[in-house]
Amino acid sequence: MSLLLWWSLYYPVSISPLTEATSTQPACSPQGAFELPGFSAQGDFLMGGIFPLHYRVELPAESQGPGCVAQTMRLAVEEINQSEQLLPNHTLGYKIFDSCATPVTALRAVLAVLNGHSEEQSPMCSGASPLIAMVGESGSSQSIVLSRTLQPFRIPMISYFSTCSCLSDRKEYPTFFRVVPNDDYQVKAIASLLQRFGWKWIGVIREDHDYGHFALQGLKREIENTDVCLAYDEMIPKDYSRERVLQILEVMRHSTARVVIVFSGEGELYPFLKEFVKQNITGTQWVASEAWVTANVLAETYPFLDGTIGFAIRSGKVPGLRDYLTLMPPCSGQETLLEQHSAYMNTSSPRVAYNVYKAVYAIAHSLHNLLHCQAGAGPFHNRSCAHSTNVHPWQCINKWDAIPSYDLINWQRGPNGGPRFVTVGLYDGSKASGKELAIQEEKIVWSHFCHQMSLTCRISHDCLTHTKFLSSFSLFFCVDSIDCHECPEDYWSNADGTMCIPKVVEFLSHDAMGIALTVIAVVGACLTVSILAVFLHHRTTPIVRINNSELSFFILLSLTLCFLCALMFIGEPTSWSCMLRHTAFSITFSLCISCILGKTLVVLAAFTAARPGNNIMKWLGPKQQRVIIFSCTLVQVLICAAWLIASPPYPSKNIQDQRSKIILECSVGSQLAFWCVLGYIGLLACLCFILAFLARKLPGNFNEAKFITFSMLIFCAVWISFIPAYVSSPGKYTVAVEIFAILASSFGLLFCLFAPKCYIILLNSQFTFDLL
Repeated sequence: MSLLLWWSLYYPVSISPLTEATSTQPACSPQGAFELPGFSAQGDFLMGGIFPLHYRVELPAESQGPGCVAQTMRLAVEEINQSEQLLPNHTLGYKIFDSCATPVTALRAVLAVLNGHSEEQSPMCSGASPLIAMVGESGSSQSIVLSRTLQPFRIPMISYFSTCSCLSDRKEYPTFFRVVPNDDYQVKAIASLLQRFGWKWIGVIREDHDYGHFALQGLKREIENTDVCLAYDEMIPKDYSRERVLQILEVMRHSTARVVIVFSGEGELYPFLKEFVKQNITGTQWVASEAWVTANVLAETYPFLDGTIGFAIRSGKVPGLRDYLTLMPPCSGQETLLEQHSAYMNTSSPRVAYNVYKAVYAIAHSLHNLLHCQAGAGPFHNRSCAHSTNVHPWQCINKWDAIPSYDLINWQRGPNGGPRFVTVGLYDGSKASGKELAIQEEKIVWSHFCHQMSLTCRISHDCLTHTKFLSSFSLFFCVDSIDCHECPEDYWSNADGTMCIPKVVEFLSHDAMGIALTVIAVVGACLTVSILAVFLHHRTTPIVRINNSELSFFILLSLTLCFLCALMFIGEPTSWSCMLRHTAFSITFSLCISCILGKTLVVLAAFTAARPGNNIMKWLGPKQQRVIIFSCTLVQVLICAAWLIASPPYPSKNIQDQRSKIILECSVGSQLAFWCVLGYIGLLACLCFILAFLARKLPGNFNEAKFITFSMLIFCAVWISFIPAYVSSPGKYTVAVEIFAILASSFGLLFCLFAPKCYIILLNSQFTFDLL
């Protein structure tokens, strides 16, 4: 089975497409990792090296080409092979690949090394790999992929720059080691730096990789119990999007936080800063993570970063590195290395390269100890030693722990105008609490925005300003204009930001709006009862009898209940009112529409029965009418019963729509049940409308079907308009919209069905069918 197929089955990874790289060297392609020409050598033991020499995004030409780190690995291997003290009579071989700073290309590279051939020539497994150990990668996401791939083969991997704290999990990554401290120590150092300079109000920009995610988590943990407040946290997209970057820059522009911490590699940060320059945002104090604090390409390209401060891994001396680089052939044959990249030849204090150097020597010393093991004093079972002619990769596994210390770096300009990374302090994690950070403040050169550590940069503006910015999130108030404290959920920062005050509680109470709706509902109910009294008083008259007095009484009774149920929507929500308001309204409306449906069927049947041989009226007698009304209403009762049993409405506090208010409302519990209730009422109304429309050609002197059609048109129009208004209305207005829909549809039914009849009964003493 192909190793790539095997890996994808057990360790799936999200693969992003690579963009074309620009370089004098062959660029990475989506089809495979780039094996560096001349960057391989045979030996008794094979080491793999994977380094990000190209990026998915376009960087300046001077940043491309074989990196110093890859050359450092070659130098270390050649030194060891020439040494008479370390691994005598044995040689190390190596094969170096370019990962293009992406997990998928790093995966292809390690599979090529494991297969023992170039990637193009070995798509399938070709037997056991001679690989003894792997040096790489710089990115934590790439290292996670590589470690998981090598783990089943028990091949140790030593990273020279992957600092994600997630990789410290020995159960998850038992064969992963590194010569750099993990980010748990870096975020402690950054938190100490913030406290030292009194920076209480900060923003964070991070890359969309494990490195950025875990670094942010660690920083939040470190500042949790301090007086440092996080203004915003924005993420540079993994696949560069100018639209998303502009959104991030807009947040930075409007934030009062002037101290910005960036957890990102230079490849992701370069295009972000390119857009930052165009937006002309000023007054930012940058705090760099170790991933880019010594990135020469950024320092040379963006002078506005002068004054940046951040922690870097400790530097060290790599003997002979400068001379070795000078002897290397130029990249294209057209330029010298010095012309190609000035930072390439700057080996006075190599940091990343020094860690590569240490990683190679760590592997060599481990092999040396295995091969020169004394019988009976070995590290394995029964104190045995490894066989000198058959060393397995897992036998090289040792516990390498890096010392948790960092140099504090300040970006300055040299006499010639070039960038300089000046060490202005030290963080030593092994020292006692409170004594880890030592800073030589007199050496620091701040940007012209923060010259001489002005008040603006030192405390990032008065904390009251912070609170005004944060008031849109109702989170913080301040004491003594410095310390920010989180307000409880039901409280809000006052206008001055000095204390927490209770949020305004909002619901549809008996205020002006509530009283107006109450009056309208009561008037509607009283008017309906009055019409019912008129019909009862004149129940023996032809107009009442011919309009099916029993159904008319049922309709008027249900309309009275519809008006009254609107009153349950007014006032502070309780458990009982929330359950009753929707169920009572739905059942009473279903009863009303069912009665109108029964009346429509009777009207339609009465004139159809006049045709010879048609006896349909015997199926629509009083009993049958009651069965229709009862059955149609029972369906709604069953829906409401299921609703109340499964997920009933309940009172809730809404603090999301308006953060300055607490909106008391009735949550419907089950959205499905709520819309089923409304849908069933709509179904009855549509059916009633269709039947009344079919009866429109009845004899001209009988207008009942026309009145029913018009009433259903008004009813449907009101409730169709209700849906968008209900969804878009904020706070108590949502309830007001629902009450309005109930009252409007009730008045529509009342006037359309009964106003003409009341006119005839009360104002026209001479009854004729023409007035019907």
